[in-house]
Amino acid sequence: MEYNKLFDHTNLNPWASLQDIRKLCDEAREFGFYSVCVNPYYVPAAKKLLEGTGVKITAVVGFPLGSCNPKAMAFEAKQAVKDGADEIDMVQNISMARAHNYEFNVRTVAMVRKAIGKNIVLKVILENCYLTSEEIKNSCIAAVQGGADFVKTSTGFGSYGAKADDVKLMRDTVGPDFGVKAAGGIHTLQDAMSMVAAGANRIGCSRSVAIMNEVNGNKSKKKKKK
Repeated sequence: MEYNKLFDHTNLNPWASLQDIRKLCDEAREFGFYSVCVNPYYVPAAKKLLEGTGVKITAVVGFPLGSCNPKAMAFEAKQAVKDGADEIDMVQNISMARAHNYEFNVRTVAMVRKAIGKNIVLKVILENCYLTSEEIKNSCIAAVQGGADFVKTSTGFGSYGAKADDVKLMRDTVGPDFGVKAAGGIHTLQDAMSMVAAGANRIGCSRSVAIMNEVNGNKSKKKKKK
């Protein structure tokens, strides 16, 4: 397994500086992570820092509450793509999910999809910590119907992050060919692998470097044993 290609290496701290983003991008280049995940303001900087590396740029929109006007979210996503984002992680309207107004979220996802075009990967953040199992399932269905490519567990700003049981429910709901991203509270290699075992094929994580050091340490131990 190419562990490094699982990771959207993430810094979404509201106080993140340009120096922090430069460090994030340097680490992504060194370890060959799949993408960096940043707030929209830093997309142009990340794009410039990672030019020619093959590391993709993920931008979050409607973050972290998902409660903005759908037109505003679509515009934010379109601008992020214009600035250099390859992937968009949008937050669903959590209030509408809890009210079981899934059609609203279908329409919002569809608006963002239309704004960014078909070639940009679109992930929908459900924020599972605020939802029942049935609401998670129906939110996944709404994301699929709206034209997304992935569903994602969490923003990392909720009351808890990714849980393996939630990831399994999401995978069971969307099927084998849709993306499932686990994010929030993933600190160790064991954490990450439990998410993969449950069905995640992407990991959003600020601890990606520490996890890769675990991976490389385990490889070194196996070589010494031989």
